[in-house]
Amino acid sequence: MFVHKMWDDYELSKMVEGGVPFPMLSDAGGRVGKIFGVYDEDAGVETRGRFIIDPDGVVQGYEVLTPPVGRNVNETFRQIQAFQLVRESKGTKATPSGWKPGKTILKPGPELVGNVWKEWKTEMAFD
Repeated sequence: MFVHKMWDDYELSKMVEGGVPFPMLSDAGGRVGKIFGVYDEDAGVETRGRFIIDPDGVVQGYEVLTPPVGRNVNETFRQIQAFQLVRESKGTKATPSGWKPGKTILKPGPELVGNVWKEWKTEMAFD
C-alpha cells in the first residue's frame, strides 16, 4: 500500500495528470496473487500484474510482466476506455487494435470477418 502511494505520488502523477484514477491493490501475503496466478512462492512476492475487472467482477483484460519490464499506463487507460465503450453499447460496437476515443469503431457481425484491416489501415495504423 505504501509503495503504491509513493509510486503514485512521485512517479505516476508526473506521467498522468492527477495520478492514477483507479485503485491499486496491495496484497501482503499473496492471497489475491495466488487466486490470479501471479504469486511467486519461492520469492514470496507477486509478479507485476494489471487486471481490468468490469463492474460485474469479470476480468476483461490482464497483463503480467516480469519486474524489469515497465507497464504503459496510457495503454491501460486506452483499454479501459475501449472496454467501457463496448460495454455501454451492449456489444453493438467493437474497437480495432490501437483504437482511441474519437476514432473509427467497428460493428460486430459476419460482414466484419476478414475486413477489420480495412478500417485499421485507413485510420488506425501507427496513429
